[in-house]
Amino acid sequence: MNFTRNDFPDGFLFGAATAAYQIEGHKFGGAGPTHWDTFAATPGNVVRAEDGALACDHYHRFGEDLDLLRDAGMDAYRFSTSWARVMPDGRTINPEGLDFYDRLVDAILERGLKPFQTLYHWELPSALADEGGWTNRDTCHAFADFTDVITDRIGDRVHAIATINEPWCVAFLSHFLGHHAPGLRDIRATARAMHHINLAHGMAMTRLRGKGMQNCGVVLNFDHTEPQDDSAGAARATATWDAIMNRWFVEAVTKGTYPAPALDGFAPHMPDGWQADMAEISQKIDFLGVNYYTRHKVTEDASAPWPHLASQEGPGAKTQMGWEIYPDGLRSFLTRLAADYVGDLPLYVTENGMAWDDRVENGAVADPERAQFISDHVTATRAAIDAGANVKGFFYWSLLDNYEWAFGYEKRFGMVHVDFETLKRIPKASYHAFKSAIAR
Repeated sequence: MNFTRNDFPDGFLFGAATAAYQIEGHKFGGAGPTHWDTFAATPGNVVRAEDGALACDHYHRFGEDLDLLRDAGMDAYRFSTSWARVMPDGRTINPEGLDFYDRLVDAILERGLKPFQTLYHWELPSALADEGGWTNRDTCHAFADFTDVITDRIGDRVHAIATINEPWCVAFLSHFLGHHAPGLRDIRATARAMHHINLAHGMAMTRLRGKGMQNCGVVLNFDHTEPQDDSAGAARATATWDAIMNRWFVEAVTKGTYPAPALDGFAPHMPDGWQADMAEISQKIDFLGVNYYTRHKVTEDASAPWPHLASQEGPGAKTQMGWEIYPDGLRSFLTRLAADYVGDLPLYVTENGMAWDDRVENGAVADPERAQFISDHVTATRAAIDAGANVKGFFYWSLLDNYEWAFGYEKRFGMVHVDFETLKRIPKASYHAFKSAIAR
């Protein structure tokens, strides 16, 4: 890899990220059903109708997985705490779930790693989905209660807390495009989810501040968006998509406003009195997590309903997901966020990674494409720091091959190969290259 730890400021953190439902094994430890279980059980939603029942069995193997982080010389581990494990119906505490996260955080600390917790990474308890999920304002209050419960147990030992992972995926991808649970394609449901997921963040922040918690923020995903051509229509489409994908959440959190090109579509469907929630949504955060994967080029499709756009991947090399590899988009976002939204507030690259069709040959996994991907994106992060962005860390997605949501177990993002039959872990060549690059 074309970087070393010495290229970065003192205290810069290198780590890897995972999410509870994707690795733990949801059938263990008294976890309750989630809307992902029912989404996956519906034909056509998920590759081979696979779900997170077993996943990587991290529930029983977390020590082995944390050893991989420690042995690579990483500084931090980003993980999530499953709401449906801690409160199976969204409201009633499961002591086994709290005990699991108690053991996990202690094990992270024992290995000299900083625990970066995410409160919500998409596993909504089915009982709350039955009541409308994120279209229902009451879900925000239930999430605030979950925040209290899990923070009372592990908040004294975590290094940082993010409220929500990728609210765009929770709201737009899941309620407008229908690609994730609950699989809706309904603009009214989308508008409500787009607002309520922000409100859930705000309510969780209020609870965290009430407990005196520091180093609290949110994790947003960004998509580098460019017009396909020089037409006025492509410019309009780019502005609309940028507003929905990139500006809606960061402007709500940092400015207490929603961008006009997105409100043009959502305003008639927004919950009554939403404006009164913006002060709580936009209270001070301590850091912003940035998830970045790819670039899209868009143009206007005037014949289509709002948002009147067509999208395609950029022209560069693609990952196994079909996503264009475009490292400069990460530099661009980090500098844009610093300049336009957060100033000197700490930024973390909380997810960046690529899926590849990795194969085990002679007991090893050669993935030079991933090693190059990581190197190029870490270098782009360094360029953003040079340009003035206060970036404090980089987390690769993901530590392990895992349950990749609607793509099941087919797409492999991990630095560590997982055989989903035997659950054997094999560190890939990219893991060893990353280990060498960040060695002290």
